[in-house]
Amino acid sequence: MAVLSLAALRKQIASGALESLYVLVGDDGAEKSAVAAEFADTVDEGLRAFNVERFYGGDTRVDDLLDAANTLPMMAPRRIVVVLEAERLLVPKRESKAADADQEKLEEFVAAPPSHATVVFVCGSLDLRRRVVKRLLAEAHVVNCGTIETEADADLWVKARAARDKVNIEPAAVRTLVSRSGLDIVRLRAGLERVAVYAMGQATITAEDVRQAVPAAPEAQEDFGIAKAISRNDAREALKELRLALDAGTIPVMVMGQLRVAAERLPAPRLNAGIDAVFRTDLALKSSAGDPRILLERLVVELCGRKETRTSQGPRYGR
Repeated sequence: MAVLSLAALRKQIASGALESLYVLVGDDGAEKSAVAAEFADTVDEGLRAFNVERFYGGDTRVDDLLDAANTLPMMAPRRIVVVLEAERLLVPKRESKAADADQEKLEEFVAAPPSHATVVFVCGSLDLRRRVVKRLLAEAHVVNCGTIETEADADLWVKARAARDKVNIEPAAVRTLVSRSGLDIVRLRAGLERVAVYAMGQATITAEDVRQAVPAAPEAQEDFGIAKAISRNDAREALKELRLALDAGTIPVMVMGQLRVAAERLPAPRLNAGIDAVFRTDLALKSSAGDPRILLERLVVELCGRKETRTSQGPRYGR
């Protein structure tokens, strides 16, 4: 099995040096469809009607797929054939001699695909016991479309998706988006879509646009979100991060985890009061003693501290 990362696949697509067989796997159906569409984009738009074909596995006969792949390209270096829901083609609807014959044809095709075509199997759950599936995975380049392994890959993903959507985003904004979203492809996609709407009408998306529009993921907030703002005693920024997190659907208990971390890092004179405030708020949330958003806002302000005033110091009398 030749396993290919998304970044390596995009390098192949950009260079035009495509192989004959690809299998796209992963739980994120939207991402698999988007990656499959990138193969079609390698053919000039005016020639796609002649050189790009799409099939759905459950509605496709093996002979139709073979005919499409064996047809020579027209005024283009390669034909692109995409099979969506390919797992349904790889498992016959019912066992019969005709179905067995189709599976044998498909296995022979996979073993020796035509050099002028690229066939992309977009798959859901595969039955790894089947012989044709084993042969396909052995011969094809397998791409997991739901996984980004490094920040560099995440940067490339954001740049590729922004280019596809014709969105201008500065390099610093890409790095900020990756920092706030982590290596989760769903969060990256949602973050890019969110900031694109936020910055609509601007020539370029900036890092500040990302900070304003995209909440930090829970695992990133310790360094980039609510906890960092609290460490600076910046109540305004902490409240903004809280609002973004809650508006994005982060549940209060996850926010409490970040606020607990922030409290544990308070300077010694404020540490005990901060921990007490966290416990009071946690109890209030669990007992439904108030609106969660208001309770969390009050906790954020309390953890950020207040500047001492004359009133808090007590009255002062002149001599």
